[in-house]
Amino acid sequence: MSYPPDPNNPYSQQPPAPGYGYPQQAPPPAPGYGYPQQAPPPAPGYGAPGGYGIPPQPGPYGNAAQVQQFYAGWGSRVAAYIVDYLIVGVPAGIFYGIGAAVGISKAECTTDPTTYAYSCTGGGVSGAGMAIMAIGWLLAIAGGLWLIHREGTTGQTPGKKMVNIRVLREADGQPLGFGMAFVRKICHAVDGICCLGYLWPLWDAKKQTFADKIMSSVVVKSQ
Repeated sequence: MSYPPDPNNPYSQQPPAPGYGYPQQAPPPAPGYGYPQQAPPPAPGYGAPGGYGIPPQPGPYGNAAQVQQFYAGWGSRVAAYIVDYLIVGVPAGIFYGIGAAVGISKAECTTDPTTYAYSCTGGGVSGAGMAIMAIGWLLAIAGGLWLIHREGTTGQTPGKKMVNIRVLREADGQPLGFGMAFVRKICHAVDGICCLGYLWPLWDAKKQTFADKIMSSVVVKSQ
């Protein structure tokens, strides 16, 4: 015979224990040793997947010496410039030299023995010579624009690719783009003042020329 539960009995308020076959729900395991964790995404910076990267900046207790190693050295930049100059300048110089040799005629000058008047005949450049020289100039212009396009879209000219360096925007580590690379090339005129700007990377912390500082660009080592 069953009795109604006593409301004053605390033991009678407990819920009935689940019987055999009653579905149980296991509590979720607490995170701890051996629990699979998701690694946080890598912070953007030099060497991050999918990007060119900018060297990390030293902190208050920094590693300035390590940061310096990410920037391209002055010697690498000079070597890249020489390679690019030879690629563009040699073909253009050959055409210009041929045009000058074929088209320029030697002037013949004489002096009158009586009046001592001095006169010259001949000289100048023929039409064929001027045409060949113009081809040389066009090759130089087209080659220069091609180098700027390569530097703006990929960060590397053939010379820079050979020595494993790259020109990037300092803000996000991406190539400058053709327009900004063209303006950067014009800004090299500032570097040419007493050649001081071209020598500035020798002692600059980020190894920048004046043009790099104007355009906020850096030259780093490729991965």
